[in-house]
Amino acid sequence: MATNDAPVLESCIPLPIEENRLLDIIEKAKDWAIMHGAAMRSKANFSPDALQFAPFILTPSSFPRKEFMKAVELQVTLNELMHSVAHDEAFLRETLKNTIQVDAFTGSLFEIYETVLKEGISQPISLGLLRSDLMLETRCENSCKVRCARAKPYCCWKQVEINSIASGFGHLGPASKAIQSYILKELGHADKLDDLPANHALSGLCDGMVEAWNIQNNPSAAIMFVIEDITYNICDQRFHEFYIRETYPHIAVIRRTLTQIFEQGKLGPSGELLIGDLAVTVIYFRAGYEPGHYYGPNEWAARLLMERTKAIKCPSIHYHLAGTKKVQQALAKPGILKRFIEDNAKIDSIKDIFTGLYSLDKGEEGEQAVKLAFSNPERYVLKPQREGGGNNVYGSDIAGALEKMNEDERSAWILMERIFPPLSRGYMIRPDGKMPPEIVDLVSELGIFGAIIGTKDKILYNKQVGHMLRTKLSSANEGGVAAGLGALDSPYLID
Repeated sequence: MATNDAPVLESCIPLPIEENRLLDIIEKAKDWAIMHGAAMRSKANFSPDALQFAPFILTPSSFPRKEFMKAVELQVTLNELMHSVAHDEAFLRETLKNTIQVDAFTGSLFEIYETVLKEGISQPISLGLLRSDLMLETRCENSCKVRCARAKPYCCWKQVEINSIASGFGHLGPASKAIQSYILKELGHADKLDDLPANHALSGLCDGMVEAWNIQNNPSAAIMFVIEDITYNICDQRFHEFYIRETYPHIAVIRRTLTQIFEQGKLGPSGELLIGDLAVTVIYFRAGYEPGHYYGPNEWAARLLMERTKAIKCPSIHYHLAGTKKVQQALAKPGILKRFIEDNAKIDSIKDIFTGLYSLDKGEEGEQAVKLAFSNPERYVLKPQREGGGNNVYGSDIAGALEKMNEDERSAWILMERIFPPLSRGYMIRPDGKMPPEIVDLVSELGIFGAIIGTKDKILYNKQVGHMLRTKLSSANEGGVAAGLGALDSPYLID
């Protein structure tokens, strides 16, 4: 959430837009969005046969070109870091030892990890489709190495988190650029399109899956998407499937829930995953990242079954654990990065993006973090070991949340310094929103996608593959579009 006195980035085009023209372009843009897959199923009025356009910002939000390019260039190094972390058993065990005692979900994931370690990991190759989320920081005192000129409305960018499971918006990221490009042209600002960076997130993520499929060398095998029982963000998922089927028509793609995998799945004679009689050699998780996806022992048995097979998982169980908030906090400790990255220049570039991250474990370090939270709660956010948005605790609510926890329960959380981004201004277009919309203050979060394939000892494939931008009201804490809190957007690069 931004402060009221936050600096403001320059707009892509002059605002406001004359009302009649504004209403006309919004009507066309809504239809364009639905007809091009920038859409979702409604949670309020759910129907499997109906879509509504996803909330979007009418024109692209400004983002400094230098910081955007820095994020793009750093992603392959972050891929490398996460790959190394995922394959360091001792580090994962030590980092999560307290968390798994008090967080049942992370504990269940770790139990699967220990089981397959004991049995012997059947598939040493993992596929990581990662997304590093970041925000611009306006406070120069926030330990940035390169100080900004005070005239600039930002200092540098800081990492919010890195996602290792179900990293969404591979389709909606590029779709956001497409819808805003259409809008800019309709408004007579086609000259602005040169400053909207190319975005190949959909093809880049899918090509990573296909690369993993090729490694398995089984032409009759399928790629399997693990899905929720009800998928609201259906376009973002289906367009991955449709891209693979259109570009690589010889590759079968199937979708199954965890419950269906339990009912239909089995271990083949050579350790392959069989769904019925169909072999699956790549598993892409779009579910399984929160407790509500596991209704009972059957769904957990399905997760263990998949880990026992020779299918390449995205993510494997150790990649999933590497993406927890507790691991993110541990990586920010002084000297830890040297364990995973040899190049000092790479270490410095990663350290530069970390904001303050504090352990809440029992002991002196945890007590100091609690004191920080109580002394200035507006400066912090309390984060659990969860993905998918809507789980964090902010500001004045932190004290009450901590007071309800005992020392052991705190180990399931970390404390993170809040990032105070600059504002942008624009029109947020939502289903059933007020017409004509008002110009509102906004803040944005940029996600950079990466794809990496490899074993513990060898990286076979490592690329930065695209980006996405989510934008929310500056007064909002959470910003998930699928959760109904944010809006699709794309970066307009400024110097």
